[in-house]
Amino acid sequence: MEQKLSEKIRNFILSDIDLTKSQHFESSDLWKRLAKTGSEIWLDTGDIDEASNLWCSEMSALTTNNTLLNKEIQKGIYDDLIIEANKLLSDLEEKDRIIEIAFILNAKHGLKLVEKFGGKVSVELHTDMANDIENTVSYAKRFYDICPEHFIIKIPLTPAGFIATRKVREKGIPVNFTLNFSARQNLIATIFSKPSYVNVFLGRQNAFVIDNNLGDGQLIGEKSTLASQRVISESSKNNPEPTKQIAASIRDASQITSLAGVDVFTIPTKVAKETEANHNTTFVSNRDKDYTIHLYDNIDPTTVKIEKLWNYSETEHNFAHQLDKNPPETADELVNRAHKAGLQDIFPTLSSEEWETIAEDGKVPVYERWKNQIAENKISLDALLNASGLASFATDQAALDNRIQSLIKQ
Repeated sequence: MEQKLSEKIRNFILSDIDLTKSQHFESSDLWKRLAKTGSEIWLDTGDIDEASNLWCSEMSALTTNNTLLNKEIQKGIYDDLIIEANKLLSDLEEKDRIIEIAFILNAKHGLKLVEKFGGKVSVELHTDMANDIENTVSYAKRFYDICPEHFIIKIPLTPAGFIATRKVREKGIPVNFTLNFSARQNLIATIFSKPSYVNVFLGRQNAFVIDNNLGDGQLIGEKSTLASQRVISESSKNNPEPTKQIAASIRDASQITSLAGVDVFTIPTKVAKETEANHNTTFVSNRDKDYTIHLYDNIDPTTVKIEKLWNYSETEHNFAHQLDKNPPETADELVNRAHKAGLQDIFPTLSSEEWETIAEDGKVPVYERWKNQIAENKISLDALLNASGLASFATDQAALDNRIQSLIKQ
């Protein structure tokens, strides 16, 4: 995009924004107790009204994503902005206009959150960028230039995302590397890509086990999160900026207690309300816990290979260091090197039909469809859950894009 138009878009986004007027919020004894365990407290919402009812001085950031932003856009609160942005971008082809307007909406809403609460905000790229290194780097820089003091750029875990994150971090831009599901994924990310933050979407792991009748689903994601915390803390301790672990996809208040002490919580408003309802909760750091999980007696854990969510081997460790020493230029090169290293299960090559199946199943994959490939190490649970997450976000991004398209055609 030409520099002149990019600057016009930036000025358009920043219009009517005053980042000096953030509201003062009181302290909370409950959240102060959690913060004392060493955890940062973020809210996982784009809803300003809901966040206003929960925000306190112990909270430091909010996270948005394609799903949460879509919920806000579908309320119609930015319809006029979309129409005005369309006029600004009239010289662009329709598809490019839609992507640019989605960028404008994400940045504008992120600024509204900063303006209200004064904390950091994670803003996410359009899902069309998931496999596009060049555009990921470009849009990350554009996001950061809009609000360098507050914006953290979310980049999804894909082969291209690993490379793009490294390039973005080399520019000094903070990255929240997202849609991660295992300690070994985060090990590779930490050593090679060096993001500011990595995630474990722990609630989806528990849901996968429950929905597929593999076990009671208790503490699966918690075990993965704490294993990842240990791995990334050790792997990045000598970096100028050590990578921090986010506990994401929190589903209930008990998980806040179980994971107290993890670097960062990003907490949905529903769970924050549940936690506040039991305002006398005592938090003790469980950062060094290693929880025991239970699958049903008829389930063979060596077939499900669920341990790959929290274990890693020398193979992953060595692969990450090889990438760090000799960075791949393309996503295909990274995948080919992973396959040669015996890690095709983390970086599977999926057909268009398999992607369609993943999208149809939603956020929680159907184990029966994949059990043979999992048993044969052709795909792993962390890779499968990651693919499902990407497909789910793409569905919500499409809904947002459709609203934009309907308004610009009027």
